[in-house]
Amino acid sequence: MEKFWSRRDAIRALSLSLGTAAIPFSSWAVDENSHPILLPGIKLNLDRPVTAITCGAGSRGNVYGNYAVQYPGQLDIIGVAEPIALRNERYAKKHSIQEENRFTTWEDVFKRPKFADAIIITTPDNLHYGPCMKALEMGYDVLLEKPISPSEKECRDILSLAKKTGRIVAVCHVLRYAPYFVKLKEIIQSGVLGEVVSVQHFEPIEHKHMSHSYVRGNWHNSKETTPIILAKSCHDLDILRWMLGKSCTHIQAFGSLQWFTKKNAPEGSTARCADGCKVESKCPYSALEIYYRKRQRNYVFDLPEEKDKQAEFVLEQLKTTNYGRCVYRMENDQPDHYTTNILFEGGVTAAFSMEAFTSYEGRRTRVMGGLGDVVGDMTSFTMTDFLTDKKTEWKQESDGHGGGDWRLVADWINAVSQQNPALLTSTIDASIESHVMGFMAEQSRKKNKVMEVKL
Repeated sequence: MEKFWSRRDAIRALSLSLGTAAIPFSSWAVDENSHPILLPGIKLNLDRPVTAITCGAGSRGNVYGNYAVQYPGQLDIIGVAEPIALRNERYAKKHSIQEENRFTTWEDVFKRPKFADAIIITTPDNLHYGPCMKALEMGYDVLLEKPISPSEKECRDILSLAKKTGRIVAVCHVLRYAPYFVKLKEIIQSGVLGEVVSVQHFEPIEHKHMSHSYVRGNWHNSKETTPIILAKSCHDLDILRWMLGKSCTHIQAFGSLQWFTKKNAPEGSTARCADGCKVESKCPYSALEIYYRKRQRNYVFDLPEEKDKQAEFVLEQLKTTNYGRCVYRMENDQPDHYTTNILFEGGVTAAFSMEAFTSYEGRRTRVMGGLGDVVGDMTSFTMTDFLTDKKTEWKQESDGHGGGDWRLVADWINAVSQQNPALLTSTIDASIESHVMGFMAEQSRKKNKVMEVKL
């Protein structure tokens, strides 16, 4: 009887907080896919803004840095390190950064005595380790873009130094801050579903996004950057671990590169889409169609501010960069489909699939318990109580990361201001396990065996 009553009380409490959540969007800030960013809706009472230096003024550096433009009383970007001159100049102008605080490389930042509260690290994946270790040595707190590092040893080294120095390292597992996943975790942990037995989680990358980032783009080669299970889906491994509140014990993975290979290059195709390719107009991955005609994902080109020069500039980029190359003729090795079977403590299972060939984005989740289940898609979910057949719905507007980007930044600012890592849910201590899961998944995929996950 006691369990029944506690469950009924939990259902009543959850019912009060479920429904449609109206959260405003920023009127100007967008993410790297041009989705307007959801405002955090968090009020911070700070004595002064946290000061930070950004290492890496690319797309993610601007997503997090733009928080300072929206909320200058909370975050003040006073320095930048960026080797691409135009990005450096634009970032410095946006944040009114003094000339002496502009640097070409991250190494240059640390030649100066400590002159800010924190470092924001949004460099390429293989350049996370160096600036993070140096920042910790010099007493900076850190906001570290995921993945922590492409190397398990480097991940563990950063964790060890963070503990030794007592500095705050927040890993940008932004899905932990998305209201959708926050609510799912609340439901799972409340007991209203009974004992959770299994979870199915699906990440549809969307076919053009796959071709852009993992065939043509910076992450096209896992040996030079990061395996896709970490580069794209450490978010998902992390969110499964976080929602369940249980450690992973074993993981098994399957996946390969099936479609984006030379054997699938259509007859009449050329090395570049603009080289007179005879099938360009019929190809769903045409660089001319994506980047030039539809002007999608043009943020990678650092377009000139003059509108009348942008079209010609894009065409020139398609002639000289990987973004103009045929998707079937790249040096890519990232799997275009990836499935993992995960065993958590207590026998709870999870199945996670990352798929390139979808016409849509937006993660899908199914949580199955002994007394109820939940089915959701990042913007809404339906919870069904098996005892009463009652269905409870929750809905919310969403951006690319479900509203998590700026909520993460707000919590990080609060934690740094108060010097209290307990105010964060994505400290490096909490995030390291999902990275180990990713490393073990990749070993499983390559070795065709079940891997034990050990911290």
